[in-house]
Amino acid sequence: MPITVAQICRYPIKGLNAEPLERVTLTAEQALPNDRRFAIAHGSGAASAESGAWQPRRNFLHLAKDEKLAQLRIKFDDESGEMVIERAGKPVVRGKITELTGRALLAQFFAGFMADQLRSAPRMVEAASQPYTDSDAPFLSIIGLASVTDLERVVREPVDRRRFRANLYLEGSNAWEELGWQGREIRIGGVRLQGEGRIDRCAATNVNPDSAARDLNIPLALQRGFGHVDMGAFARVVEGGDIAVGDEVTLL
Repeated sequence: MPITVAQICRYPIKGLNAEPLERVTLTAEQALPNDRRFAIAHGSGAASAESGAWQPRRNFLHLAKDEKLAQLRIKFDDESGEMVIERAGKPVVRGKITELTGRALLAQFFAGFMADQLRSAPRMVEAASQPYTDSDAPFLSIIGLASVTDLERVVREPVDRRRFRANLYLEGSNAWEELGWQGREIRIGGVRLQGEGRIDRCAATNVNPDSAARDLNIPLALQRGFGHVDMGAFARVVEGGDIAVGDEVTLL
């Protein structure tokens, strides 16, 4: 059975939900376009967050600490820069996040929505070359769905793939196969990636992506079931191009 791309996801605002894509154009040595391009920074750390250098997640609102973010859904229009934030299926705020006025409007919403968890007034910030990922390099994240299925065997209940916030979900690979892809070349059509190591998981994966409840302990389940806390692997784009859902994945 060939390995194929089952789903492509981006996360325009760090800590908020995924936007599935049918296809995307990747560029060498860059992350997936618009992935973690924006973040909600604590006011005290906003200046450093806009410096262009990589920043640790403690400078931002993030799911490991701020699970209430999982209640929200977002829609980002690449061309207009408009960001729509929804709660319970209804829009609650919209603004051009690529402009200062729009970012201020969105920050005002988060100031109210997350008031009980904020240290200071938040600011919406936009990344320069380095997106606001937990990795200090512009990698993509990859998960084989067979690994999630095997984790369900240990947890003994369904585990939503969205807990792991990957960019590429793959079908057809063996369970945990992607954990051994470090240094391997991964080809998807004309795109060449290189495996860059495992992704260790934190408390963000404990948050139910629908209810925002902390209803599982994923790191503990991984450790008890498999002797590690890893799920998925990082990959670096070596040669860019277009990829789409359904494309075949080749390991060299």
